[in-house]
Amino acid sequence: MRTLLCRLLLGWAMGLAVLVPVPAAAQSLESVLRPGAVISGHQKWEDDCAACHVRFDREAQNGRCMDCHKDVARDVRGHTGMHGRIKPQACRSCHTDHKGRDAHIVVLDQKRFDHQQTDYALLGQHSAIACDACHSAGKKWRDAPQTCNACHRADDVHKGSLGAGCADCHTEADWKKTRIDHSKTRFPLTGKHIDAACSDCHRSAVYQDAPEACVACHKADDDGAKGHKGRFGDQCDSCHATQAWKPSTFRHDRDTRFSLRGAHRDTACTACHTGALYKDKAPTTCVGCHRGDDKHKGSLGTECAACHTEQRWTEVAKFDHDKTRYPLRGGHKPVACASCHTDKTTYKVADQRCVACHQKDDKHQPTLGNTCESCHVEQGWKDVKRFDHAKARFALRGAHQQVACNDCHRDQRYRETPSTCVACHRPDDKHQGQLGTQCDSCHGETRWQDTRFDHAKARFALTGRHLTTTCKSCHATPRYRDAPRDCIGCHRSDDRHKASLGTACESCHNTRDWRLWTFDHGRRTRFALDGAHQPLACVACHSRPAPAGQAIAAVGDTCIACHQRDDQHDGAFGARCEQCHVSSSWRQVRQRAAGGQKGGS
Repeated sequence: MRTLLCRLLLGWAMGLAVLVPVPAAAQSLESVLRPGAVISGHQKWEDDCAACHVRFDREAQNGRCMDCHKDVARDVRGHTGMHGRIKPQACRSCHTDHKGRDAHIVVLDQKRFDHQQTDYALLGQHSAIACDACHSAGKKWRDAPQTCNACHRADDVHKGSLGAGCADCHTEADWKKTRIDHSKTRFPLTGKHIDAACSDCHRSAVYQDAPEACVACHKADDDGAKGHKGRFGDQCDSCHATQAWKPSTFRHDRDTRFSLRGAHRDTACTACHTGALYKDKAPTTCVGCHRGDDKHKGSLGTECAACHTEQRWTEVAKFDHDKTRYPLRGGHKPVACASCHTDKTTYKVADQRCVACHQKDDKHQPTLGNTCESCHVEQGWKDVKRFDHAKARFALRGAHQQVACNDCHRDQRYRETPSTCVACHRPDDKHQGQLGTQCDSCHGETRWQDTRFDHAKARFALTGRHLTTTCKSCHATPRYRDAPRDCIGCHRSDDRHKASLGTACESCHNTRDWRLWTFDHGRRTRFALDGAHQPLACVACHSRPAPAGQAIAAVGDTCIACHQRDDQHDGAFGARCEQCHVSSSWRQVRQRAAGGQKGGS
C-alpha cells in the first residue's frame, strides 16, 4: 500500500514538473513535495531537506534537530531545563515548520506554562509578575537572567558594596524584608547587642566596614567620670561583657598569670599599672616593684618570694634552707646562721665545701681531696658511714667484707694502698710466683683455698678421661707450669711400642680410653692398605725409628720400598711392581696384554 502511494505521488510530481517550469538545479522530489516555506531562521537549509529529514525515517528527525540545537541537546542529556524535565517526545509535536517565513515555531501558553519545570522555580512575589518582566523580546527564553542583581540592581541601596548575593539577606516574599543571620558574620550578636538597632552600629546602608572594636561604640563610656580615659587601651572585652557594660567581669586571679594575694589584693590597679595597659606591661616579679626595699642590694638575686611573703614585706617567714643549694641536715641544723653567714646583707657564703669549715679535722693530710661528704655524714664528723667501697677501684666482696680496714690501710692516707692480690697474699702463694700475680684468675674472694680455674682456657684443654683425672696426677708440684703437655710425658709406661712409633700418641690414641685406638691408613696416608697388606703389623713396614716429633717413620709409597728383596727381576722391569703384581699375594700376577700369558705361582 505504501509503495503504491509513493508511485502515485511520484507520478503526480512528474506531471506537475511538466506543467510548471523550474530551473534544473533546483528540481528534486523533496522540493516538489515541500508543504510550504520554512521560518526565516531555517531558510538557508530550505533546499537541503536532508539537513532536517531522513528519508522514510520520521523518528530520526529528533537527532537532526539536536545536531543544530546543541543547548537543547545538553538539557535533554543532563535532564536540566524545561526540555530535560518534560516527558520525552518528538520535537515536531511542539515545533512545526513549513508555515511561512514569519510563522511562530515556538507556541508557548504563558498562562498554563509550569515554570517549576525550568532551572528557575518562581517563588513568592516572582510567581505573580509578568513573563516579559524577565524575558526580553527578541531573546531566547532560556537566556533570561537568573541572578537577583540582574533585575534588582536599581533596588540595591548598598551600591554593590555587599556583592551580588542578594538572596543571602532578601527573600522572594518581600524585597524589603531581610533574613540576615548575624551569627554567621564576623561579629555574632550576643547579650545586649541582640536588642540593639542595626543603625546603632551600621550608620549607612553600606553595612560593610562597620567598626567591630568595643571602643567605637563605647568611647563615651570610657571617657566618663568612672572611665579609664583611654589609659587601658581599646580591648574593652578584656574586662567588660556584652550582657552588661557594668560591672566589670575581670578577675585578676582567673584572667592573668599573677594572682593577687595578701597585701596585693588591697593595692590600687594604678600602683602597678602605671602606663598604658597593653603597651606598657606591668612587672610580675617582686623586684619590679620592690627594688627600693631590697636591703641585700641584689646580692641574693631577684627571687624575693623565696623568703618574703605577700602579707608583709618585712616578714621573712617562708625561707626554707632545704630548697637552697646547701640543705641543712644532721649537725648543721642547730648551727646558728651567723656561723656561716658572716655578712647579713648578702648572706652568700663564698665557699660551701666541707673543707672550708672542717679543714682542721682532716686527718688524711689532703691525700683524699676535698670531697669530705663522700665518707663523712652530717650527723657527726667522726661517723664514717657513707663510704661505699663498691664505688672505689677495689670493691669488697666475699671474705674481704669482714676484713678490718687497718688490715689493708696501714695509715689514714688510704689512696696509696695496693689493690693487687699478691700485695696481701704473697705468703699464701704456693706457686712461688711461677703463675704470675693474677691470683683472681683461679682464687675467689670467698676462700683462698677454693679455686675456680677453667682448664679449657689453658694451653692443654681437658677432654675425655682427663676430665676426671686428679690434678696431682699430672701436676706433681704446685708450680703447675712444669707439668708435661705431650702424651708421652704421662703415658710412657703405657707405650707398648717402646717408642718405636715415636711420641705423637694422639695420632692413634684418644682421651676417651688409652686402650682405644683408631688409624685409618686409607684416609690419613697416601697408601691405602688392601689385600695382604691389611693384617700386617705396623712395624712390618715402619721398621725404622721415628724422627723426633713424629709418631712413626715415613715409608715410601712404592712397592719396591718394601719388596726390594722380593724382586726376582733385579730391577730389570723397573720399580712399578703393581703393573704385574697384586696386593692379595706377591706371587700372583695380573693378566698382561692380549697375546700374553697368565701369571701363576
